Amino acid sequence: MSHGLLSAVGLRRLRVMTHKELLQLFRDAALMIFFLYSFTGDIYLAASGVSMQLKHAAIATLDGDRSFASRELAGRFQPPYFRPVGEAGSPSEAVRLLDDGEVMAVLDIPSRFNERLLRGEQVSVQLQVDTSNSVLGFLTSSYGAQIVGRYGLEVAALREGLGGAGPRVEADVRVWYNPNQNDAWFMGISELLTVITLFSILLPAAAMVREKERGTIEQLMVTPLSPFQILFPKVVAMTLVILAGSAIALFGVLGPLFQLPMRGSVPAFFLVTTLYVFTTAGLGLLAATVARNLAQVGMLTVVILMPMLLLSGAWTPIEAMPPWMRGLAWISPLHYFLDAAYGILLKGAGLALLWDSVLAMSALGVLVFAVVMRRFARQTG
Repeated sequence: MSHGLLSAVGLRRLRVMTHKELLQLFRDAALMIFFLYSFTGDIYLAASGVSMQLKHAAIATLDGDRSFASRELAGRFQPPYFRPVGEAGSPSEAVRLLDDGEVMAVLDIPSRFNERLLRGEQVSVQLQVDTSNSVLGFLTSSYGAQIVGRYGLEVAALREGLGGAGPRVEADVRVWYNPNQNDAWFMGISELLTVITLFSILLPAAAMVREKERGTIEQLMVTPLSPFQILFPKVVAMTLVILAGSAIALFGVLGPLFQLPMRGSVPAFFLVTTLYVFTTAGLGLLAATVARNLAQVGMLTVVILMPMLLLSGAWTPIEAMPPWMRGLAWISPLHYFLDAAYGILLKGAGLALLWDSVLAMSALGVLVFAVVMRRFARQTG
């Protein structure tokens, strides 16, 4: 009976404290406006305005041959990948166009291009690329090499009299999970996960530091509440709010506006999100044990958030990182959350396939929360 009474009292305290945290959060108008914008406008802008593909890259031609073959090759650099802007009159003019940023690339076709092709000689074509933006520069050079290579194979086949009738090898490419290579799906989900991470750290930390600034933390400590009953309701309240924001983003922005398929189980996604918020909220509460005011919370949030983003694998594959960074990536909870979220929403994977990511994320959450509880007990004891 006593154990049941204690459990009932504990649940009632959890409910009351969670209600208190929600009331305090909703009374902060500025924070709520920022919250709503992040889960709506920010995600819409990321999904609609950011593209990882090459589109309409300006290209000029430096044609030293002015033959049918040179015009044929230059004419293959067309939209949607390239946007021809005319000819560069001289090599110096071509360099000026690249330096001024007026073009992304210059196609330099040498003299006697057509003559050497007819003789079967090897001839080189130069593609000068502005790689100030390394991603777009890499895509420009890759697409350009494919166009030139395909043209060279066609010329060789015609010269040998095959006419395309001889033996050939064709690559049959099948794109899974995002067959149209829609950037909005990837960027929208990526931004949603980033926003979830931001508020998972910021909201619990801000709630805790607000108690310090107002002096109410001392009042809570003289109540029958344990440290766990003080900290855990903050996590529960912020988790509920973040889950509501995630639902708005999925069903109010990404689904209707960008036709995000959501092939997997939506409840499974929210379950994984709950575990992730619990894990990341521990980092926010840990920062709150160090910070003394909201300004310090903001700075510590950036310090925690940026390494998590860089080590998550969203922008740089884990395999491409230096060995010492790979080890750090495996202790980033966002790395596991990315695998689980993309797996559920785009691949339709279930928890049976994602159990290792979910287990690792949960283990990190328990460890961080245990450290927070111990540190908070020492500070208030």
